[in-house]
Amino acid sequence: MVHSFRATVAQARRHGDLYFAALLSQDRILKAFGTARAAWQGWIYTPAVTVWVFLSQCLSPDHSCRDAVARLLAWRVSQGLPACSVDTGAYCTARSGLPEEALHMLVRQTGRQIEDESPEKWLWNGRKVCVVDGSTVTMPDTPENQAAYPQQKSQKPGCGFPIARIVVIFSLSVGTVLEAAIGKYKGKQTGENSLFRRLYGALAEGDVILADRYFSGWFDIALPSRRGVDVVIRKHQLRRTDFREGERLGKDDHLVSWSKPARPKWMSKQEYAALPDELMLREVRVRVVQPGFRTRSLVVVTTLLDAEQYPPEEIAVLYRRRWDAELHLRSLKIVLQMDPLRCKKPNRVRNEFWTHLLGYNLIRGVMATAAQQAGKCPWEISFKGTLQTLSQFLPLLMAGATTEAWCEALLTAVAAHLVGNRPNRFEPRRVKRRPKHYLLLQKHRHLYTSRDEPSR
Repeated sequence: MVHSFRATVAQARRHGDLYFAALLSQDRILKAFGTARAAWQGWIYTPAVTVWVFLSQCLSPDHSCRDAVARLLAWRVSQGLPACSVDTGAYCTARSGLPEEALHMLVRQTGRQIEDESPEKWLWNGRKVCVVDGSTVTMPDTPENQAAYPQQKSQKPGCGFPIARIVVIFSLSVGTVLEAAIGKYKGKQTGENSLFRRLYGALAEGDVILADRYFSGWFDIALPSRRGVDVVIRKHQLRRTDFREGERLGKDDHLVSWSKPARPKWMSKQEYAALPDELMLREVRVRVVQPGFRTRSLVVVTTLLDAEQYPPEEIAVLYRRRWDAELHLRSLKIVLQMDPLRCKKPNRVRNEFWTHLLGYNLIRGVMATAAQQAGKCPWEISFKGTLQTLSQFLPLLMAGATTEAWCEALLTAVAAHLVGNRPNRFEPRRVKRRPKHYLLLQKHRHLYTSRDEPSR
């Protein structure tokens, strides 16, 4: 992993590529684009340059097109190339033409490659664990976005924002995005578990799914199990639990049988008939003894039936790491400022979503490389610290320092930013700084007049 990172940096320096080529090579971008790259022949904004500039925009605190184009202009002048126009029109046109599937493919490839190249000691019991979680993102209030991703029905026209639901599969070992989906927030087959069913192709035999109780339905367990994928999921609170029943494996640990429910409308008769009539599952009660935690006890359901190979204590420790998915989503939505998205058309919104995930994976790749060199684990290194370090180091890629020295300094600096060791930390959901006391927008903006404004 360390060698491949340094080789990519050296190749980017030799070809005089834009500095984001140190994280994502031009060859990989062109391969993902396939025949679609012919549309960019002769442009300043070639497929690779467009993706690199888009990445710089998504990873920048400014996030504006003007800032991204200014960054490209400065780089071209520093390389002795003709200056490009400061107008953002050409860049926005090229960015709008990016094939959505190409960006999606780059997300899948980078996420899986980083996980495949990681040391085996980062795995859980030698197994690859996929952490699944969902969230929402908003976007500008335009007619196009409202048509594709309508705002919530409780909001009046002009007072809400288009909203989309997202589901992301993260790698537990390295934190990369392995697969993701985006869809409407409301409507048939738009829930998190419905979106997750679209992503089963990203799961390989032998993987383990780690998720919360939203994904604990009978079919959400049976369908992955058919692929040879195990699950570790919190049991839904509406399901009855009695440890006096079933085959006892130990204290608060037993095997039970779940009968197949009636066929749901979204499932075909053939697929329903192919599923078993019963599922043999293991239920483990996890007791939370740390003071300050909201939940005192929970039941985890799993298809890992061997109590000797997978003791209850290890199941409990694994389920606690499900919280990593929440932290990864926070890194995407808060640190990378993915919420709200900023594009005004649905296809551009989706491309912005995939580019954020791609940039996130590239940062995770640097974290994994630095962790391997320093003898640490990726989850011990700060995501925000890595982003801040990369923001300062990447523009120096074409500087006079040697590639070896540049890479060594970068990886050492990244590995030095460790996440604080705060076991069993409890943070109340309270804020100290008060917001500004503005009235809420309760009707469309153009319906307001000066008489509606309060006197000062």
